[in-house]
Amino acid sequence: MGKKVYVAGGGAAGMCAAVYAARNGADVTIIEKNTRLGKKLSVTGNGRCNLTNLDMRPEYYNKAAEGRMKTWLSLYGPEETIRFFKSIGVIVKSEDGYIYPVSGQASTVVSALENEIKRLKVKVITESQVKAVKRDESDGSSYLLITNKDKYRADSVILALGSLSGAKSTMSTGDGYYICKQLGMGYKDTYPALVGFKCEAGDVMPDAGVRAGARISFFLGDELITSESGELQISKDGISGIPVMQASREVIKFVTEKKPIVASADFFPDYDDSDFEALKSDMLKLRDDRTLEEFLLGFANSNINDMVLKKMKLSPSMHMKNIAESMASCILDRYRDIRFNITDSYGYLQSQVTTGGMSLGDIGDDMSVAGNPGIFCAGELLDVDGRCGGYNLQFAWTSGSIAGTAASSMAD
Repeated sequence: MGKKVYVAGGGAAGMCAAVYAARNGADVTIIEKNTRLGKKLSVTGNGRCNLTNLDMRPEYYNKAAEGRMKTWLSLYGPEETIRFFKSIGVIVKSEDGYIYPVSGQASTVVSALENEIKRLKVKVITESQVKAVKRDESDGSSYLLITNKDKYRADSVILALGSLSGAKSTMSTGDGYYICKQLGMGYKDTYPALVGFKCEAGDVMPDAGVRAGARISFFLGDELITSESGELQISKDGISGIPVMQASREVIKFVTEKKPIVASADFFPDYDDSDFEALKSDMLKLRDDRTLEEFLLGFANSNINDMVLKKMKLSPSMHMKNIAESMASCILDRYRDIRFNITDSYGYLQSQVTTGGMSLGDIGDDMSVAGNPGIFCAGELLDVDGRCGGYNLQFAWTSGSIAGTAASSMAD
């Protein structure tokens, strides 16, 4: 019988770790507090499961992780991920480098992982919450994994307990942070990331939701924090969408600390200044009997037009011939700088990942925990977070595969 490996957490990283450990000959058990494995994975990517990205760069991860990701991705990157999923029967496709299962269903990815886990005879214990991991004093070389129901002896333990991000149904409560702290690991303050933001109650927002291409820039006073482009989503109480979520990793700490953050949306991001001036010149020729509403009809989304006019306190029924050219020019300029006062994020429940977590300074290249031979960490528990687009799942596969292989290969 191979080494007895326990995996605490049955999410993406935990399932991957279990498969690699079992393939390496270990006797593997997964302990998961949900009623089933892969609950969060089953809803990732809006249910489509963006497995990885062919444009995989270390700089797409947080600064604290960038150097380590270079090493880890060289060991297990997108190509290895694609081969792994092919080995369990999941065929993938590329959409501009974004890798998805051909099925288009995250549920099929979870099922394929579960099937491989069953095939490898990995034992699964659900509805059991890990409370602590301690060295077994009776022999000094093994560990006791303590849950709310029982105790288990393990030769090695992989902690893949996730983070604070996710809907209540995923039970993402950050249990692993406490357990790792008890093992002497350092901890970086956590914040929700890849998340949208709430706007000030007094901000004029569209009556109906809006999705439109834009460049969104975040400022602290006059200082630009970060900018991102993509499909911006504006609702009655806030802003979200891919560019906002990408930027949130840089902005969230300021927002949490209640700093005065302002977001500026440019709905003509593909126009440089001279191109936009030329566009304005053509538009200003239309100052005739038409109303302001008619004037803007083909210029932008009608809900954005309504929002701009309300912000500027202008009536859509005004006739263009009664509006000075300088004022008409000012109206058009507003579409390149529509401002939102940020008050808060939508929190961990609506965030995709958590920034911060257990310090990488206490983690070896094989994902082992310093001073605790036989204990390994993987996935969101660690201070690693990446951009939208498959980067966070790639770290789950990377860290899970490395931890699983190392935990099952330790010398007897």
